[in-house]
Formats: sequence, C-alpha cells, structure tokens
Amino acid sequence: MTAAPALLAGRADGDVRQRRQAWTVTALLVVFMMVNFADKSVLGLAADEIRADLHLNATRFGLANSAFFLFFSVAAIVVGMAADRVSPKLLILVMAVLWSVAQVPAAIGGGLAVLVGSRVFLGAAEGPAFPVAQQATLSWFPNHRRNLPSALITIGITLGVIVSAPTLSWVIQHHGWRTALWVLAVVGVVWALAWAVCGTDSPRAREAAAADEGAVAGRAAAKVPYRRIFASRTWIGSTVAYFTSYWTVALMLVWLPSYFRNALDYSADTAATLVVVPWAVGAAVLFGQVWLTGRLMRRGAGTKAARGRVGAWTLVVGAACCLAVPLAGSVLAQTLLISVGLGFSGAYATVAATTVSEIAPPGRDGGALGLMNAVVTVAGLLAPAAVGALVDAQGDAGYQHAVLVSGGLVALGAVAAFTLIDPERDRAQLLN
Repeated sequence: MTAAPALLAGRADGDVRQRRQAWTVTALLVVFMMVNFADKSVLGLAADEIRADLHLNATRFGLANSAFFLFFSVAAIVVGMAADRVSPKLLILVMAVLWSVAQVPAAIGGGLAVLVGSRVFLGAAEGPAFPVAQQATLSWFPNHRRNLPSALITIGITLGVIVSAPTLSWVIQHHGWRTALWVLAVVGVVWALAWAVCGTDSPRAREAAAADEGAVAGRAAAKVPYRRIFASRTWIGSTVAYFTSYWTVALMLVWLPSYFRNALDYSADTAATLVVVPWAVGAAVLFGQVWLTGRLMRRGAGTKAARGRVGAWTLVVGAACCLAVPLAGSVLAQTLLISVGLGFSGAYATVAATTVSEIAPPGRDGGALGLMNAVVTVAGLLAPAAVGALVDAQGDAGYQHAVLVSGGLVALGAVAAFTLIDPERDRAQLLN
C-alpha cells in the first residue's frame, strides 16, 4: 500500500529535477549566445579604429567581416546533422573552447591577413552555435512549451550586443581593439568551464518523441529523409524569411556603429549607446511574439497563424520602417525609424527555429535547423561586403541605401512567410 505513494513521490522528485536541469541548461545557453554575438559584434564596434590601424577602406573592411561567414554555413550543416547523433553538450563545449582560441592570433598582433584568418576560424567554430543551442534547449520541452525557451536563446543574441556594446566600446576606446579580443577570449574560457560542470543533455530523445507522436509515427519519422524536409513549403518559407531577417542582423553587427558615427554624426560614446536600441526593440518584439503566439495556441489557433502569420507581420513592420527612412526629416526621426525597422526585422529567429523544429521528425531536427542556419547565414557573408561597397561608392549616402535594400529584402521575406508557412500541414505530410 505504501509502494504507490513512494513511487509517485519519486516520479515527482524526478520531474522537479528535470525541470530544474532544463532551465539551468537554458540559462547557460542564453549566456552562450551572448558570448557568441559579442564575438560577432566586436569588429563593428571597433570599425573606425581597425580601419585606421590597418589602413582599410570600407570595402576591404566589409570583406574582412564577410570572411567570418566563409565556412560558417558549412560548419552549421555538418555540426547540425552531427547533433542528431553526437552529444550536444560535447559539441557546444568544443565550440566554446575554439571561440576563445580563435581570438588569440589577432589579439597578439598582425595585419589584415591575421585578422581575416582568425575571423574565418572563429566563424567556422560559431556557425553551428544557434541551431545546436536551439536543439539542445528545445529537446527539454514539449512542442507547446517551446516558445519561451526558444525566445530566451534568441534573447541571448540581443543581450550579447546590449552588454557588449558599451563594455567593449569602453575597452576599445581606452585600451585598444586588440585588448577587447583578449577580453572575449577569457569570457569564452570561463563559460566553457561552467558548461563542463553544469551542462547536460536532455533525456527526452526518442522516448519523449514516441510519447508525443506514438511509437508507430516515431519509427516512421526516423526514416524521413532530409530532402523531404528541405523540400517542404514551411521549411523553404521559414528559411527565406529568416535569410532576409539575418541580412539586417549582419548590417547591425558590422555597420550600424559606423552609420551612427559617420552618417548621422553621433559621437563614439553616443553611437555605442544608440547601437543597443535596435537590439532592445528586437527583444521587446521577441517577447511580444512569444506572448501572442502562446495566447493564440491556447485559444486553439493552428501554428500557421500563431507562428507563421505572427512572424510575417513582424517582418512587414520592419520592412515598412526601413523603407520610410528617406522620408524622415531629422536625424532623430531617422534614428527612430532605423531602430524600429531593424529591431522588428531582426526578431525572426525564434519563429524560424520553433517552426522548423515543429515539422522536423524526431532525429531530424538538428539537421533541419543546421541547414536552415547554413542558408540563412549566407546573408552574413554577403551583407557586410555589399554595404562596404555602397559606402565606398556613395559615401555616407551608402549607409541609407543599405537600409533601403534591407527593407526591400525583408518585405520579400514577409511574402514568403505569408504564402508558404503551414507547419501542421507539412508535419502531417512528412509523417505519412
């Protein structure tokens, strides 16, 4: 008679421990993404100093930033698919250690070749970060509870820039841009040690998938080839929309500080503060997406509306604000439109990740997220170089034209999201 209550108590304790582990992993991976985007943003924050130190024009500086994404996409595909078979904890630990190692050559010294080489290596190590972090986090939660943890991982991107922009800018102004690289190397090592001690893989895997979908569906899903996932309209629509969103993210990371300093004539300190605003707008939009998506799903709405349409409207607002920048009559109005436009445009990552995770059968989510991230981050390869060429060709006007190009691309992404995304339809087709 006492065995049943004891068994129930044991299960309850196990559930509490698992929930605690789930949120511990989520918190650590939020910081992981903060470090990731601090690494990405440091060259943009030091753009004028690096260009002066290494005697670079805008095009060459843009190409140096684009080099970061040279193997970024390839690494995202390879490691994303490996994450379906190899411990995500191990993959994430190796990535974090490599990030720190990658900062050292340029921190020690050298010219453009050393800087480019270190950024190529860093990009290859960071390419899989977002999809693997999303997979590692989402595997702890059932589909209906994934919006918040996925949003928190994406918020790590924003927090990384919000924290690093003023901090690294101060280091750059007072101690030089190479010292900022040393700071990032140390931070990466500290995080890796914390992850080695506290990080853990989810026990969910196939057992939870079978519980959610049924044993038969789970076995059938394991046989679904990747090509069917990549050919689904939802995967294509999410990837196209996210690509246009990531274009604006690359613009913010590399060129926004220079835009504020050179085209809008803000001081270096003011620009370091203002560069945070679009990211803060994006964070607010992200939490708004989570709240609205959750509310719609609780009321019985399908994920076509709750994820696809909500994300599409976010892109519409971002595109409209970016395209309205030339109409602004003052620097303040331009700053507000740029901040709102880029903030809304860059807040699509969570929608993309949760949508693709929803349609991907068990054992295929790592590869599905990895290839999406690989395609999307090609925007990071193209955008910095394209904007640099515009600035060299047109001077300060090139910055504004870069925002207009971004607005047009984001509008196309919104169209793709509206017309292609229907997760429930495509998941049913993949499981049949």
